[in-house]
Amino acid sequence: RFRFAVESATLDGAAIELPPVVYLGWYVNRTVDVDVDSAGGPLHQLADVRAGDRWQLTARLKAPHGNVNPSGFDYELWLWEQGLQATGYVRDGARDIPAKLLERSWRHPVERARQAVKAAIDGQVSDRRAAGIISALVLGDQNAIDRADWDVFRATGVAHLMSISGLHVTMFAWLAALVTGWLWRQSGRLCLALPAPTAGLAGGLLLAAAYAVFSGWGVPSQRTIWMLATVGLLRFLGKRWPWPLVWMLACAVVVAIDPWALLQAGFWLSFVAVGLLFATENGALNKGSTGADGSFYIKNWQKFVSILREQWIITLGLAPLTLILFGQASVVGLLANAVAIPWVTLVVTPLAMLGAALALVWPALLALAVSAIDALSWSLQHFAALPFAVVAIPQPPWWAAASAIAGGLLLVVPWPLGLRALGLPLLCPFLLWQPLGVPDGEFELLAADIGQGNAVILRTASHALLYDAGPRFSLESDAGSRVLVPLLRAIGVTLDTVVLSHRDTDHVGGAAAVLAMQPQAALISSLEAGHEIEQLRPVQRCLAGQHWVWDGVAFEVLHPAAGDYSQAGERLPRPNTLSCVLRVVSRSGRAALLTGDVEAAQEKRLAQAAALGLIRLESDVLLVPHHGSKTSSSPEFLDAVKPHIALVQAGYRNRFGHPVALVMDRYLERHIQVQISARCGAESWRSDQPELTTCQRVLGARYWHHQGF
Repeated sequence: RFRFAVESATLDGAAIELPPVVYLGWYVNRTVDVDVDSAGGPLHQLADVRAGDRWQLTARLKAPHGNVNPSGFDYELWLWEQGLQATGYVRDGARDIPAKLLERSWRHPVERARQAVKAAIDGQVSDRRAAGIISALVLGDQNAIDRADWDVFRATGVAHLMSISGLHVTMFAWLAALVTGWLWRQSGRLCLALPAPTAGLAGGLLLAAAYAVFSGWGVPSQRTIWMLATVGLLRFLGKRWPWPLVWMLACAVVVAIDPWALLQAGFWLSFVAVGLLFATENGALNKGSTGADGSFYIKNWQKFVSILREQWIITLGLAPLTLILFGQASVVGLLANAVAIPWVTLVVTPLAMLGAALALVWPALLALAVSAIDALSWSLQHFAALPFAVVAIPQPPWWAAASAIAGGLLLVVPWPLGLRALGLPLLCPFLLWQPLGVPDGEFELLAADIGQGNAVILRTASHALLYDAGPRFSLESDAGSRVLVPLLRAIGVTLDTVVLSHRDTDHVGGAAAVLAMQPQAALISSLEAGHEIEQLRPVQRCLAGQHWVWDGVAFEVLHPAAGDYSQAGERLPRPNTLSCVLRVVSRSGRAALLTGDVEAAQEKRLAQAAALGLIRLESDVLLVPHHGSKTSSSPEFLDAVKPHIALVQAGYRNRFGHPVALVMDRYLERHIQVQISARCGAESWRSDQPELTTCQRVLGARYWHHQGF
């Protein structure tokens, strides 16, 4: 992926105006919006794209659009902040003008140098996982870190160390200031012109800014530079303000430069952490012993105690905020950070930076960095493997979150123990809060916004089921890790069963991440023997006639029959025809029908069985078969189901054209209310409120969200 500055553009030979910068993807082979059963090979070959190049490209563009789910990542906000007003991908089809490199220049020297360093790291380090961590520490390229490593870093609370964070920039500024001050003191003339401490401060700030620019000028680095510049300016002017004024001034400067920082979790975490350290500073710990005997050991012991105390304050004080923002917090974070902070800051990062700078001259440094990373990974994996490593809670209401923040602050401020103990009851509403449940005999349906694919969460009073797990976007990204795992955590759902309708990647792409998070969940599917998902969990074959009851709610599998599996190798080669069809009925008779990708032939068979009274198809809600494809939603099937509401899970402007206009006309002719996930976001429906559907894109509407459909 890369950002492309548009000089000129044409459509069908006519000049058109486009946003000045667009966000493009150029794929080795297409993994986005692809059904396994669709024909065609790779659409694109990876080009040698470098910063500063001028290219002539054929691209498919669309308005900035992201998935909208409860408590989900706001991709459209991120695009808005970055000034990216269109996204798309490079086309290289038979009818497209081939991409052409017009000029190779050094117009963006910093980005080009960063790209060269990244290539050198990848060339010298054969371990892809270690190479990704080194790239993140040297260049701020967090996308290079494997998802499995991110899971370990989050579970142990050290994710902040695995990028160019404020800690790295501050440490670099401190070291640069020491070196600059020492060099400045070597000249008496320079010291007379400008005091060495002042020169060191200026040099440290300038070198830290240069380091932040080279490492990608990420938002955390920017915030740190503005904060250091603000504090440095006060030092230059000889001002000694109380810490609350310094802290608030630094916040005000950052917000004035980047107003969007207020909407970013990193802003609140970093500035609350700094505020906690200011507010809880204890001068007594910094006083060294004046005795002649043992003063060295006493001073160093006091420094060690002070570091542990600060880490404890940060861990305890930020725990409520971390739970509010991310839905989980690391219990082992204090111990893990005690190991990781000095190791990453003093060993891994210097070796990585020196190794990257001297990769061609002294490759052994990168090898040492890899060894240091391996040692760190070994210890963190042991921390993450502990059964109590992470605590997760559902997303609380605002009043419970505010109470928890106040409680966390009370626990760490240097007040009498009796007053600090008042923080404990303030944490209780936050820790004990549970989302409203579903009444006995009723069920709730939540169709997640996962792009082109299916993923539906069904909840009864005390049970939950996931029907399909959405698409896989790339080798390192899927709907499970990006959408479903955070969503299940935010709404406090523990799954009893996962049903994967069939093997297509837009239905099973996120299954591995979900199953890893939900080890207790049973798995039902039509997957063939030997499928890779069978290695994760025993699979029970879905068969027509299977049924069970949870809390007065009946679940019944209507398709496929046992004979369909034996014929699949010859007469029914398409996985769609084996889609598990599930009907859910409440005690009051309200029903939902989930159909996967069944096609007209299977729909006809189901409708005939319903006409003979063998099964019941009538349902209030229908998950539109095959995302609204022209091969499904036959008239006789719709007449048999008689839904009031139809839910379409399809990607915005997907290349298949789902849902097809002809199919949508069939629903409109029957006065069926259609909700499309690209327009609605996550869609929810409850059997005790059958006439009401809720769209997350409407509930959580923001002015930066895409409105033109």
